[in-house]
Amino acid sequence: MSSSGKLVAAGLASLLGLACSHAQRGKAETALAKALISDQQESQLGVQVKQQLEQEQHVKYLQDPAVVGFVKGITDKILPLAEKERPGVKWQVHVIDDPKTVNAFATPGGYLYVYSGLLLAADTPAEVAGVLSHEAGHVVARHSARQMVDAMGLEAVAALALGKNPSALSQVVAGAGGKGLMLANSREDETEADEYGARFASGAGYDPRGLITFFQKLEKLEGQQPGFAKFLSDHPPTPDRVSHLEQYIAANHLAGAGGRDPGDLPAVKAKIPKAPASAPPGGGPGS
Repeated sequence: MSSSGKLVAAGLASLLGLACSHAQRGKAETALAKALISDQQESQLGVQVKQQLEQEQHVKYLQDPAVVGFVKGITDKILPLAEKERPGVKWQVHVIDDPKTVNAFATPGGYLYVYSGLLLAADTPAEVAGVLSHEAGHVVARHSARQMVDAMGLEAVAALALGKNPSALSQVVAGAGGKGLMLANSREDETEADEYGARFASGAGYDPRGLITFFQKLEKLEGQQPGFAKFLSDHPPTPDRVSHLEQYIAANHLAGAGGRDPGDLPAVKAKIPKAPASAPPGGGPGS
């Protein structure tokens, strides 16, 4: 890091120490993560996590053109909007072959993963778009990098910013990758990703309430379908969270009516194997 970069990072570290509200601290953490953790480091960590998912959890990806094409048809509309918010991310989208797990997650470097079980659980393309937009929001907001900065502690961050402990960051990055799975996101991170998700879904022409209806449906069916448990634990649909998202959509006049009808989704579901090629433990990193 250059001398000017160190001064900026040191200033941000000081601001982080003074930040009192969640919003102020979040902004300080994001700026500090951007200053300390490069896009290249995030991308390398994303590659490492992908390798561990494949080698240790033995995940398999669906290759059916209809299923993959359906998902990428949605992300092709969403990700250009995410690119405007955070340029330079090399996005990759993968459909994990596991019909029993209802989940999706993002890892550093722009890797988006959705389980085939989530596609089976969704009723409309708008619900799938809402979930994928939410996951893209985690990447745009640098939540994984913020977790790493937060894990270091304020004193270590300040020392690193001043160049006193240059190996600290590489140790934290290596440690995060070594765990294979990133930490679960905080409630504040989930709320921020919800807001990004509503904006991205609406901007892509989808009904921004898709994520809300998906939450509500899974919450209503909780206990009846074991595969829903992981999604609900990673994305707790608390009344406050749903209410906040509804208020955010209204306050920001987010329109979009696309994807309310099933469309091609039933035909896509028919292409999804009801038994996975392998049986990896469901879940993935904190979503």
